[in-house]
Amino acid sequence: MFVLFYHTKLFFMMNTWRHEEAFGKIIEDSALRRPFFVKKYRWLTSLMAVLLLFSTFPPTLTSAKEHSLQDESIYDLLVDRFFNGNFTNDEGTDVKDMAAFSGGDFAGIAEKVSYLEASGFTLASIGPVFETATYDGNEVLSYETFEPHFGTEDEFVQMIKTLNEKKIGTIVDFPLNGISDQHEWIQDGSLATASGENGVISWDAANEQVQTTLKQAIVEFAGKYDLAGIRLTHLGDFDEVFLNEVITELKAANENLYVLTNEASNAEFDTAPNMDKIEALRQSFVQIDPDSSSLSLFEDQQETDLIQLDSLTGRRLTDEMVELQMFPPTRWKIASTALFTLPGVPVLPYESEIAVTGKEAPETHPIVNFKTDTELYDFISDLNTLRNKSETLRNGNFEILHNEDGFTVYTRKSDEETWIIALNNTSKTQSLEIDESVFGEGKKLRGLLQQELVRQGKDGKYRVVLEREISEVYIMDEDTGYNTPYLIVTILIYTSFFGLLFMMIRRGKKKKAA
Repeated sequence: MFVLFYHTKLFFMMNTWRHEEAFGKIIEDSALRRPFFVKKYRWLTSLMAVLLLFSTFPPTLTSAKEHSLQDESIYDLLVDRFFNGNFTNDEGTDVKDMAAFSGGDFAGIAEKVSYLEASGFTLASIGPVFETATYDGNEVLSYETFEPHFGTEDEFVQMIKTLNEKKIGTIVDFPLNGISDQHEWIQDGSLATASGENGVISWDAANEQVQTTLKQAIVEFAGKYDLAGIRLTHLGDFDEVFLNEVITELKAANENLYVLTNEASNAEFDTAPNMDKIEALRQSFVQIDPDSSSLSLFEDQQETDLIQLDSLTGRRLTDEMVELQMFPPTRWKIASTALFTLPGVPVLPYESEIAVTGKEAPETHPIVNFKTDTELYDFISDLNTLRNKSETLRNGNFEILHNEDGFTVYTRKSDEETWIIALNNTSKTQSLEIDESVFGEGKKLRGLLQQELVRQGKDGKYRVVLEREISEVYIMDEDTGYNTPYLIVTILIYTSFFGLLFMMIRRGKKKKAA
């Protein structure tokens, strides 16, 4: 819905279907009363929003006929740090102690589902959910019970149902190692362990009984609940043979279940992070005027590689930006444009959408702040929504047209659409001449972020020009001259709005005089 940026902020807010709030603010600024406006002119505001939406949205957008892994986008969170929806399970929590449980739970995720829905993510990865010695869920005490601070089994099931109703699948972590030395299987001596320290133990990965028991626990858990995926973490010394056996049995139980990991692995996971591409993204956008040549790695067009800019297990990207004296919001906008338009499955660790900083946990795991400025959140949400609406942006052919020292231009193409993404991560205005042999004759490129419009020059060239430190996403259309229906609708919208505003002001004056 980026094309609504062609108009005022008022109409952008209308497009998000919060037009009552948007107009309410205008009325308040005009010393008029919102109830009068909303009640009497609700039909007109709705009509204006609908007209604007259908007159500006790219007519060629397509969506996938069948949903598959490359169509997903993942929001990576921790249950304890998201939202506290049930205060009855808060015994022993302390929001002032970053290393302690803070009160987030399954009920909180269900209550704040609108936050996830509006962000456009199709999968919520919620971390480990088992009884644990630590807030992040990794130091597991039992694979058979839920962490009491997170909630009950019924609340877990209800959370999954609530997310599913909003078309958001749930992924749960299953830590294979790094468990607590107080784990019930260690306490009763039923399973062999390897060395450990500071209260953290790893299983004896070569032990047949360990492998059999863990495999059974994973498959039983995945089969019991309506999950979209299982993410195996802390792989440790478990070899590919064992991991592939686990993956095979999980698929046998549920062929639609995604089985993934957050570590580089050669096992047959549906998806795993591509560390080289992740590093290429970070280094290409952490600062201005970078060496962006490593973005050529994406030319392999592996649509199912996990790609991300930030991580829950390491230093936050914003921390590096600040250290380099960069301005994080600008950095993140350009980087996010790349994240959601390059080949791969985008992953966004929670609070990246507000450019959270930190070097290591627990500093990097703050409680979600739902009251902070939402500019970057809205920007990321719109990018993700655009990606969701276009199969080409998810699965289209990828070609880099230009990539030099932070100025990168590439295309995503299919038989239905052509997108051009331009990223100017440099300290100067940049331009690129594109021959008509690339796009064909008589086309126009409509920018959805900066409202840029590129038409073919008399010499047959298309000239993409971007000011410093901005990105643009273009959709290619036939250049048929002026869009008369569009102009008519736009004029009607503005005329109706200002006419309505004039009537309301005059009515207000009459009431005041009376």
